[in-house]
Amino acid sequence: MQKTILITGSTDGIGLETAKMLVAQGHGVLLHGRNPAKLADAEKALSQLPGGGRVESFAADLSKLSEVESFAAAVAGKQAGLDVLINNAGILRTSRAETPDGLDVRFAVNAIAPYLLTKRLLPLIGPSGRIVNVSSAAQSPVDLQALAVRAGQSDMEAYAQSKLALTMWSRHLAQAQDDGGPVIVAVNPGSMLGSKMVRQGFGVAGGDIRIGAEILVRAALDDSFATASGAYFDNDAGQFGQPHPDALDDRKSREVVDRIEAVLAGVGQA
Repeated sequence: MQKTILITGSTDGIGLETAKMLVAQGHGVLLHGRNPAKLADAEKALSQLPGGGRVESFAADLSKLSEVESFAAAVAGKQAGLDVLINNAGILRTSRAETPDGLDVRFAVNAIAPYLLTKRLLPLIGPSGRIVNVSSAAQSPVDLQALAVRAGQSDMEAYAQSKLALTMWSRHLAQAQDDGGPVIVAVNPGSMLGSKMVRQGFGVAGGDIRIGAEILVRAALDDSFATASGAYFDNDAGQFGQPHPDALDDRKSREVVDRIEAVLAGVGQA
């Protein structure tokens, strides 16, 4: 059965490769990107795949939470329902480390924006739907102060903390669905794959990005993920595994979610 699948950060890297695989299988794919020109190029290329599914695109800068709201509203305005949301967009290094809202851009894009987008799109995603959050093997204890304001952390510190924050709220939100909502999983697609982030952040070509795309397609569609809500899949090990211990701590996860909610309230997006 054909699905409608939204993938953030899908103009290059693992996101684009995932979109290619899904479109080639006949699924309808909603692309997202920050750069309208790159987004148009990706939509054109995917629309030309033989036998491919429907392709539509949405432009939004996820470092601006007001644009996340507009993005969610635009999707809801065009879609009666959504089968899968893949929160793939992420950032490690940038020349603009602080967002217009005064947040560290890694926390904003990697953890807060996908939380807000997920909350806004939940009404479109039925109990049989899925939310796939792209995490990382890099996970470090979250500094709640740094989550709320730009705190001058190094790129890698902020990145690793933001990915743990994403993993923590994934499990927390899954538990809050009380078996009546979609499957919500966090996935490490594989370390040091050949994405732009890896090339820019570490100066290496990286591994085959299809490794990451294939596991995201599995997480979106495969029966092995159908009962995995709240779980963490580690593609470096090729199996479900244990995230950082903080992600299994209900109190700490609640604190992260409360801080994200406070940030959203502070910028008028609660």
